[in-house]
Amino acid sequence: MGSLADAGFRTVSHLHAALLRVSRWHLGASIVGMPVVELHTIGRRSGRRRSVVLSAPVVDGDRVVLVASRGGADRDPDWYRNLVANPLVELTMHGATRPMTTRTADAAERAELWPRVVGANPGYAGYQRRTTRQIPLVICEPRH
Repeated sequence: MGSLADAGFRTVSHLHAALLRVSRWHLGASIVGMPVVELHTIGRRSGRRRSVVLSAPVVDGDRVVLVASRGGADRDPDWYRNLVANPLVELTMHGATRPMTTRTADAAERAELWPRVVGANPGYAGYQRRTTRQIPLVICEPRH
């Protein structure tokens, strides 16, 4: 995915976030049957707050799992690289923003979660086939 595709993704994400805010999370709060979240990270280079709208294929109570698929591209998405550099994020879901701590699922967690991710959206399996990198799963848990 080149810079043009990245710019397109950012534009769609910003428009989706605006729709969520304007509708008070009544429009666009789910996609393909999965809840939508707005992830707020700190840019690893800029130090500025960055936001991206993502689907959450697995939600277990307060734990939310995100997929750093980038559509099957060979490079991890910027939002993932930002949270690896600084795992303290905020996550907005259903209009409520909560401070969260993130981590990449280890091998055992990924083995348990991946079938659930693909069950929520079979497209993720296609993304994994499209790339040589193992697509990271990100576990978001409330900060205490």
